[in-house]
Amino acid sequence: MKKLMLGNEAVARGLYEGGCSFVSSYPGTPSTEITEIVAKYDEIYAEWAPNEKVAMESAFGACMAGKRSFCGMKHVGLNVAADPLFTISYTGVNAGMVIAVADDPGMHSSQNEQDSRHYAKAAKIPMLEPADSMEAIEFTKLGYEISEKFDTPVLIKMCTRVAHSQSVVETSDRIEVKKDYEKNPAKYIMMPGNAKRRHPVVEERTAALVEYAETASFNRVEEGSDKSVGIITSSTSYQYVKEVFGDKFPVLKLGMIWPLPVKLIEDFAKSVEKVIVVEELDGFVEEHCKNLGIEVSGKDMFSCIDELSQNLVADKFGKETACGVKLSDAIPPRPPVMCAGCPHRGLFYTLAKNKITVHGDIGCYTLGAVPPLSALDSTICMGASISGLHGFNKANGGESDGKTVAVIGDSTFMHSGMTGLVNIAYNASNSTVIILDNSITGMTGHQQNPTTGYNLKGDPASKIDLEALCKAMGIARVRVVDPYNLKECETAIKEELAVAEPSVIISRRPCALLKYVKHNKPLVVEADKCKSCKMCMKIGCPAISMIGGKAKIDNTLCTGCGVCEQLCKFDALHAPKED
Repeated sequence: MKKLMLGNEAVARGLYEGGCSFVSSYPGTPSTEITEIVAKYDEIYAEWAPNEKVAMESAFGACMAGKRSFCGMKHVGLNVAADPLFTISYTGVNAGMVIAVADDPGMHSSQNEQDSRHYAKAAKIPMLEPADSMEAIEFTKLGYEISEKFDTPVLIKMCTRVAHSQSVVETSDRIEVKKDYEKNPAKYIMMPGNAKRRHPVVEERTAALVEYAETASFNRVEEGSDKSVGIITSSTSYQYVKEVFGDKFPVLKLGMIWPLPVKLIEDFAKSVEKVIVVEELDGFVEEHCKNLGIEVSGKDMFSCIDELSQNLVADKFGKETACGVKLSDAIPPRPPVMCAGCPHRGLFYTLAKNKITVHGDIGCYTLGAVPPLSALDSTICMGASISGLHGFNKANGGESDGKTVAVIGDSTFMHSGMTGLVNIAYNASNSTVIILDNSITGMTGHQQNPTTGYNLKGDPASKIDLEALCKAMGIARVRVVDPYNLKECETAIKEELAVAEPSVIISRRPCALLKYVKHNKPLVVEADKCKSCKMCMKIGCPAISMIGGKAKIDNTLCTGCGVCEQLCKFDALHAPKED
């Protein structure tokens, strides 16, 4: 059956058709939909893990037990899972194991631009790179074949454009795979003596994969009429090249991006006058070609910064714009902002008002960094806010105590914040951590997590008690506040910063976008009372604007949270009065 599918949906379909039985992932844009969609297949067990490391280790355990397994993550998630990745390369697998990593060139929803191809090379693990949804299905299934044939985990590299674009696919039936588990300490116990014997196996496997890559169908040459230029490319860059040039130039389209073939590339280079590598981010393929002694162009034409496009490819080849229409008028910027009624807004307003130094983390609340709140001082990676706060306060020898906090979401706290809090308790820094508990994993689209009481499928699950957990980790002072109550927030922050011991404040209010959250009626503005002081504008709520010098509330956006009402000294903003 033919149908349109998103790239991520196609990976999920490939998992189903390929006989995958176990999926464990942590949500991360642009990879999240793979696991959300695969959970709809009853034949596959699927779960959200607390973080990517746990997900990969769980998937490895499942493949070791004899079931084909999968874990998915975004590029920075692979950093978290790198520890097991490198060692699983040595152990190999039993049943097949596929790992999807979704890169984000252009940083649409990420804190860095990272080229995950380097992980495949460093860990000596094969990596397939689909260029459309049909290849996403085919390569996922092929990943299991390669995994079991070569005794290795296999990486599937997605990127934002392939993950979130649609193309036509043709689906097929599912196969079932089950292998018996046999105890094999020399293969699976990576103590130094065993690991030394496994390393040569990995090198032999890489050599065998290079030979395989020379003739495999996923690495193919597409002939062109003009041999003055030959283009080597892959993934979404391949799509841009074909849209701009069609069949004009010969193209070597790489489906396996590591290990790369040798003879295939050398023969292709000999068949054309000049070789140009078109690839996003780093010159990964270009470097390989140069190591083979092939003269190529690539990063001298295309930057290692930001994603490519049809127009950029056309421009660099001296061709007229390939597609699109330029607008005559500039589009006004629309920076991201916390939603109307966001429970984080009142808390950040309070921190900014009191000039508190704030170590931030990864989540919706990172938007607390933008004006007018401008409340954050740093954001590094998942969990870094708590660890960074500890180091900041220790390094300052007490000078920053009482002036500095860390903020972290409930899901991020479970992901990698807990160990930082243990460090604060164990090494006794006078630090206050604020857990922003909005009862969901908000930034990636409302996925459940261990603090919500529900699993991936929405079934009831064990609910972690954050208060009890923090106390069990050695934090004696733990309190809960409502972020819609500005006075309560300010009192709690001042009191906890004033004491000379570690403390945790849990700012608890569910995300305003959750379907079960009931909102109050939108607030109204009494224009004759409004003094145009603009205090209500200091929280950056998109439902509030100034029109004709007076505050205006958009009743299609306002949730009636009442935070702005607490800021108005003239009682100009309030809930609608009953008729």
